[in-house]
Amino acid sequence: MNAFWLMLGALAVLSIGYRYYSAFLAARVMVLDATRVTPAVALNDGQNYHPTHKWVLFGHHFAAISGAGPLIGPVLALQFGYLPGYLWLLFGVVLGGAVHDFVILAASVRRDGKSLAEIARAELSPLSGLVTSVAILFILVVALAGLALSVVNALHDSAWGTFTIAMSIPLAVAMGLYLYKLRPGDVVGASAAGALGMMACVFLGEPVAQSALAPWFTLSRGELIFALGAYGFVASVLPVWVLLCPRDYLSSYLKLGTVAALVVGVLVVNPELKAPAISEFAGGAGPIIPGKLFPFVFITIACGSISGFHSLVASGTTPKMLTNELDARAIGYGAMLLEGLVAICALIAAACLEPGDYYAINLAAEPFSKLGLSMVNLPTFEAEIGEAIAGRSGGAVSLAVGIAQIFSGLPGMSSLLGYWYHFAIMFEALFILTTIDTGTRVARFVVQEFIGRVVPPFRDTSWLPGSLMATGLVVGGWTYFLSTGNISTIWPMFGIANQLLACVALCVGTSVIVNAGRGRYAWVTVLPFLFLATTTLTAGWQATTRKYLPMKNFEGYLDATLIVLMMVCVVIVAVDTALRVRREWGRRGTVPS
Repeated sequence: MNAFWLMLGALAVLSIGYRYYSAFLAARVMVLDATRVTPAVALNDGQNYHPTHKWVLFGHHFAAISGAGPLIGPVLALQFGYLPGYLWLLFGVVLGGAVHDFVILAASVRRDGKSLAEIARAELSPLSGLVTSVAILFILVVALAGLALSVVNALHDSAWGTFTIAMSIPLAVAMGLYLYKLRPGDVVGASAAGALGMMACVFLGEPVAQSALAPWFTLSRGELIFALGAYGFVASVLPVWVLLCPRDYLSSYLKLGTVAALVVGVLVVNPELKAPAISEFAGGAGPIIPGKLFPFVFITIACGSISGFHSLVASGTTPKMLTNELDARAIGYGAMLLEGLVAICALIAAACLEPGDYYAINLAAEPFSKLGLSMVNLPTFEAEIGEAIAGRSGGAVSLAVGIAQIFSGLPGMSSLLGYWYHFAIMFEALFILTTIDTGTRVARFVVQEFIGRVVPPFRDTSWLPGSLMATGLVVGGWTYFLSTGNISTIWPMFGIANQLLACVALCVGTSVIVNAGRGRYAWVTVLPFLFLATTTLTAGWQATTRKYLPMKNFEGYLDATLIVLMMVCVVIVAVDTALRVRREWGRRGTVPS
């Protein structure tokens, strides 16, 4: 089968979903009101609450939610074949993921930008608020480790890629100073300069990698982990306008531009899908993801369809910068649809690789040899790229090769596969790093809120000592998992944790809808919750009993304990939600129609 029809079908479904379903959610379910003053305006402090231009905020939000998940998850799930992932991505994002993001964003804006845990405490009970806080802390740490793993595997010992990513940081700081201090409001000028600067970083990467500066940017795995931790720490405590917002906005141009180019590239080149629709590993015994198609395809794809991590951004930085309530539709629902499109592009790009090349990249030499497959184009790819890419697990490298293969198939591009590969690596790394900075910041808010119950000054997110201590705890946690795990242990755990948090957020969203007197629309969150809870709790139990406990070491026991704890948290919140909804309907003397 050719990729053209898959892409055309995806564009049609996503367009219909935004045009009709998001309009229904905005007008009937959450009832957005343009005249209501948002917390960004009412509580403007120049630090965390800051009125932001709609499209700048869209760029920040899209960049923050679009981490490794929509790029890596579909690539790893290709082990089961392309069709299951394709269908789950399309219908999951329209009916589940985008609904999840939009409802939580609108709910947080109506509550002064409060976090998911605070909303749970107010809408459900203090118990649910406490349980949600505990679940968020564990889930964030695991999620950030999972997101960072791919960039570490892709960039270690690569001076070209590391230089390009490193240069995006001072570029973003300069853009922030220009946009917010020197020429406030000059979005067009800052955007043009920033986009050109990012492209220059890609082209300068090759001569730097061949110069005397190369050792400065050739980092080992351990050095990259340290560098990522340092970046996450600094980005978390700086004011949002200095680095986080301009960097996310800057990278969003590259992300959106690349996604658009990929869509056009697929439609023009129309590459043949080499991967099977349903693979021989659908029944289990897969070499990359341990488990059967059901339920592991859902937790492997994770973010591209629905992501609990998004609820933390939607109740973290974004509601504190939203200027008009009506913008929540485009930013909450629309940005998630774009993430689904990113995931579709990633799935198609990887599916165009020869199966032998796909598994040779994502497996070490010994497990690959057991599959009985042979490399087809990989030696040629390595020669043109100038780096060894076999055995680089994590999905990022195989996706970059797939993207480079599509772009080099365009007219006049056949000799530029090496440039396209490093461009794709930068594209992926920017997705991941913008999630690390926002995710660490959101986690810092949660830690400060949690500790603030005992030490009141921690509740003030602008209090520097509290910010530094909370950030240190968060960064120390996710770098530990990153340094001790691998793709087969971290990614399933990340997927399960992420989906369990989405279950919690859907419960909170259901309570928000019912408590607002619109219980007849509660099905918009209840139905995704029931499906997601079934698949994720099943995957969590199977992973605990068949993967982590049999490891019989500290890491395995720790991973199993965290998964069980998160599963218990979800059950508690779900039961509390059901009881609260029942009491509310009883108090009103009505049932949903």
